[in-house]
Amino acid sequence: QVQLVESGGGLVQAGGSLRLSCEASGRIFSSYVMGWFRQAPGKERDFVAAISSSGGGTKYANSVKGRFTISRDNARSTMYLQMNSLKPEDTAVYYCAVSEISYYLSIQAHEYAYWGQGTQVTVSS
Repeated sequence: QVQLVESGGGLVQAGGSLRLSCEASGRIFSSYVMGWFRQAPGKERDFVAAISSSGGGTKYANSVKGRFTISRDNARSTMYLQMNSLKPEDTAVYYCAVSEISYYLSIQAHEYAYWGQGTQVTVSS
């Protein structure tokens, strides 16, 4: 079993930055692909970014490429999402997740087995 706790969300003006953190406990953190997803009101949960177990591989949604950076610190069992140049359309609840598929970076929410409770990010115009 894996437990995930997100933090770092908040209210920021357009063009600003936030860094989200996801602290994991339970099973061996460094063994798993991890990802960030987001869900705006009335919309489906969308893929944002994913990172390989070692941190050497990453994948991003086109909408955030060049603005967001995913990273992880396996010694601290923590994953991060640095969000720069934020836009109002980035407003959503952001979730971190763990995939039990270790050999590719999935963008499908149903392929992630464990989820955090979410943290709200609001970007004002």
